[in-house]
Amino acid sequence: MSKVTTRDGVEIYFNDWGAGPVVFMSAGWPMSADMWEYQMMFLASNGYRVVAHDRRGFGRSSQPWTGYDYDTLADDIAAVLDHLDVKDVTIVGFSMGGGDVARYLTRHGTARVAKAALVSCITPIFGRSADYPDGVDPSVFDWIRSGLLNDRSDFVNGFADTYFGSNREGKDVPYGIKAQTLQIANQASIKAMYDTVGSFSQTDFRPDMKAFTVPTLIIHGDDDQVVPINTTSKLAHAMIPGSQLKIYPGAPHGLVYTHKDQLNEDLLAFLKG
Repeated sequence: MSKVTTRDGVEIYFNDWGAGPVVFMSAGWPMSADMWEYQMMFLASNGYRVVAHDRRGFGRSSQPWTGYDYDTLADDIAAVLDHLDVKDVTIVGFSMGGGDVARYLTRHGTARVAKAALVSCITPIFGRSADYPDGVDPSVFDWIRSGLLNDRSDFVNGFADTYFGSNREGKDVPYGIKAQTLQIANQASIKAMYDTVGSFSQTDFRPDMKAFTVPTLIIHGDDDQVVPINTTSKLAHAMIPGSQLKIYPGAPHGLVYTHKDQLNEDLLAFLKG
């Protein structure tokens, strides 16, 4: 198994597939590197070395009691990239992982990074605040934390319908992919799941947007019921000079599966561009 130990003694697991220019992928909540399997298989088969880690507390990484703030999560990514000693990396974040990308660029710069991509991301700000009334109401995140503490498997099972958009009339997602989502989520520490809800709902990444000085691709579905596009990716696009915004009509939050072919081709074109 491929693992690196961080400065605070946490083991971070990562997949490392293929050979060629490096793509690093950071998963969303409450997933692990396995959520990227269709993208990793495709890109590795097209001449790229694809690395994806399990965030601390999730998947096959250690489950510490603390360290679920974005500064620490970004430093965990730095530990993986430094361990591999890779350069000219395209760093990709999904949902919560967009915060990882933003904070990594702020704390560690672009010495190892050539490009960035944000897919269905929470950046630059997700939750409502005094100076950002358009954000998601805090009661939503209270509901998530309550659901986790009451019966997290049942909560994740219900969340999957919203995640994949299968609660929309005429749209369905196979049982298997929802079962896989539950399986991946259940690998995580409940403490990690609980604490990261606070991190992704309360962290303001607007100051981090100035760190995006590399070519940046932003992808989001316009039927995302989890992370509303109008208050996240459209704002990120406006704040990142020269960024490219691709909107997938009718796509839900979990477009890594529902629109995997389109996403794969767009990522490949961005990598080659």
